[in-house]
Amino acid sequence: MTERAGDPGSRRFAAEALRERLAAAREIYEGVYLAPYRSAIHREVLRRRDLFLVLGVSELLGVPSPVSFYTLELLPELIESFHEWHLRLGLDSAPEGGFRCC
Repeated sequence: MTERAGDPGSRRFAAEALRERLAAAREIYEGVYLAPYRSAIHREVLRRRDLFLVLGVSELLGVPSPVSFYTLELLPELIESFHEWHLRLGLDSAPEGGFRCC
């Protein structure tokens, strides 16, 4: 028994082949266009995360923050990453504040 062009099985096979080709094209695109900028993108992500962390924990560091009420619920999440942050900045211990992380 041969498959016809309008057969659902052949359409499914063609759709799967198209997905595989699109996935391969995406990998090539990412390799050619995005690879040179990955480190710059990663640095920017870290810079923005650091800024967010400083703004969120500024009250603990002694800097008054106008948005401290809105960041109270974020503190448990920020405290977990605070240790990694001050080590990345080159500080051996946490800056003076109302808590210790190391």
